[in-house]
Amino acid sequence: MANREKIAGEIQKALDAVKSTPPDKMLSRYNGVLYPALMCNQETFEALNSFETREDDILLAAYPKCGTNWTLHLLQDMVHVVHKKDPAAVIPLLEFTGENKFETLKEESSPRVLVTHLSYDGIPKNFFNKQFKILVVFRNPKDTALSYFHFYNNNPVLPTYSSWDTFFEDFMAGNVCWGSYFDHVIECNKHIDEENIMIVTFEEMKKDLESAVKKISEFVGFSLTEEQIQSIADKGTFKSMKEKSEKSHGAFGKVIFRKGEVGDWRNTFTEAQNQEMDAKFEACLAGTKLGEMLQYNVYCK
Repeated sequence: MANREKIAGEIQKALDAVKSTPPDKMLSRYNGVLYPALMCNQETFEALNSFETREDDILLAAYPKCGTNWTLHLLQDMVHVVHKKDPAAVIPLLEFTGENKFETLKEESSPRVLVTHLSYDGIPKNFFNKQFKILVVFRNPKDTALSYFHFYNNNPVLPTYSSWDTFFEDFMAGNVCWGSYFDHVIECNKHIDEENIMIVTFEEMKKDLESAVKKISEFVGFSLTEEQIQSIADKGTFKSMKEKSEKSHGAFGKVIFRKGEVGDWRNTFTEAQNQEMDAKFEACLAGTKLGEMLQYNVYCK
């Protein structure tokens, strides 16, 4: 898709802009939550408060490093197959700044795929004036934390961490960009029974991508043949995405797509960190529907 190459160019412009930025200017807070200052600003957040959604919009909401870009690629391929349209040439995250971004999104034909890392309760209330589909992607918290650590240290728009241990402390405290993973899951669990929301996990996509594509397409109302589902799944594996990442995301591709593995946390977590996260998960999600969906005992023990 030509627009993916345009987006890669926009990303490169953003990367070029950070070269002269000192580390202490890389982060800022909005409503108490940390964000990358070079990608998010108050003007963009305020613009979101007047953004007009449509009933046929699809909102992809995911905490960082839970499979956002992977799932976005799958959704965009579905839209391309069913509606013969490419996405607007804007940097995907709604909260990221971009020249004429919202004007471009306003002019984009339906259905639009909108993307955010904002927590459910952090999404502006005006978004919910329309009843659109919300696809939420989560990943087990241990792999999410480790992937986020590498993302910080490989991402030129974010400050680097001197050690995994230091990052782990900040992750557990929610002192990272887009806030606490656990706040995100707690807020999402409150809405899990709403009919316009569906949860998909990184792990289920890794286990059986074809089934996940079918599940997602049915949820968003796309009628795909078995051959189309198979084709989208074949082109949309994490391995395939990583191989094509330089073309789709420019120099940022190698930052976004690292390993994409399940269980890599076992190579890094200390026993004390294991126990701390186990206790946190138990306190936040024990006995909840979302906690059950995340299969913590399968992937984090």
